[in-house]
Amino acid sequence: MEMEHHMESGKRRGASKDDLISEQTGSLGCCGWVIVIIAGFFTILLFPLTIWFSLRIVQEYERAVIFRLGRITDRKAKGPGIFFILPCCDSFVKVDLRTVSFDIPPQEILTKDSVTVCVDGVVYFRVSDPIASVANVSNADFSTRLLAQTTLRNVLGTKNLAELLSDREGIAHSMQSSLDEATDNWGIKVERVEIKDVKLPHQLQRAMAAEAEASREARAKVIAAEGEMNASRALKEASLVIAESPSALQLRYLQTLNTIAAEKNSTIIFPLPMDVLSHFMRK
Repeated sequence: MEMEHHMESGKRRGASKDDLISEQTGSLGCCGWVIVIIAGFFTILLFPLTIWFSLRIVQEYERAVIFRLGRITDRKAKGPGIFFILPCCDSFVKVDLRTVSFDIPPQEILTKDSVTVCVDGVVYFRVSDPIASVANVSNADFSTRLLAQTTLRNVLGTKNLAELLSDREGIAHSMQSSLDEATDNWGIKVERVEIKDVKLPHQLQRAMAAEAEASREARAKVIAAEGEMNASRALKEASLVIAESPSALQLRYLQTLNTIAAEKNSTIIFPLPMDVLSHFMRK
């Protein structure tokens, strides 16, 4: 259903754009054709001289939108390469088809959970329809820049701070879809939108750092408590094993003496049999 909706909306946008262009590519009228015929006659008559005014060249990455007596002569832009115009009747506008990138200035935005943040980004776009970019908007580049700023504010105003920090890719995709739909009638194709930086207030940064530190300390205490519990269980099992065999305690005592002797310290140990201590303990 969503794909069908996008296809239908794309068809409607394409139809509306074609209607706007078709209105501007109407007939020149009788007077217009007379002027064109006269200009063509003089162009042929003064051919060696008028060739320098009629011959034009556009680069591989450019297209030329020709206006004849103020009207667009063709539904397709000219170029790349060589094309001809009629002096005194035709004028043309060059349109660059290369991808353009620009930075969105930092915007102070109030998020959905009432947190003020400063966000900036970058947008990549190109001209997909040269005729629409000239005929339907006065300055497609400047209009796209302004629209990107307002779209950034509108999209981020519906997000929480947690969503803004964790779902940048989704926000960028949402912005790209909104910009691409809005600029379709201008002949602009938005290729990519990226969120560059999210600046938080210093007080909020300190609060988030304190919260993260407290969370880490809580996890460390839980891990230490779990280690103590596991150690106590192991000691309990070891005491049960030693209680079953009295000689095991004596062996453990000797192992402790061996460990102390390996450290090369000045501690003097006097081994005392456990049976002697047990005798005094009975008295």
